Amino acid sequence: MAKDKNRVCPVEMAGSLDSKMRKWIQNPYSILKPYIKEGMAVLDLGCGPGFFSIPLADMVGENGKVIAADLQEGMLQKVKKKTFGTVLDNRILFHKCDKDKIGLTGKVDFILAYYMVHEAPDKAGLFRELKTLLNKNGKFLLVEPRLFHVSKKDFDYTLEQAVRAGFQITDHSKSTFEWSALLK
Repeated sequence: MAKDKNRVCPVEMAGSLDSKMRKWIQNPYSILKPYIKEGMAVLDLGCGPGFFSIPLADMVGENGKVIAADLQEGMLQKVKKKTFGTVLDNRILFHKCDKDKIGLTGKVDFILAYYMVHEAPDKAGLFRELKTLLNKNGKFLLVEPRLFHVSKKDFDYTLEQAVRAGFQITDHSKSTFEWSALLK
């Protein structure tokens, strides 16, 4: 059972992560507007087919950068295909994560982990690594799917691991569909 909780969404299912219906329910601009400013460096961890990466690249402007990071090269290729030849092409850096680590250096102003932390088998290690990537005044938005995926107990455990890694919870909420926390 635990193995299924850590299953990564396959590239073949990318269409379900990037649907018009999802954009209506989870509008990336509405969700991210309170956190993103022009010129920021942003990490979209578990970027999938770019549902958030592309709007983030638009929001950070020409002086900002978005690191679209994913475990699967196929997901990164989907984002590359969508942005190739556009003004967003030079704002997005692509990074393929290793199986056991993100493998980035440098600092970012904002981290987004949307519906992906439950897929990580070593949450403690993930949060320790993320803590090293976030600027001193940076923010980290963690959102997990509530229905059929992540129980309250599991989300509380996730937050406990984040706090142990040095993050502070500045906001914590739930909706019908998801759990979320803003960390710094």
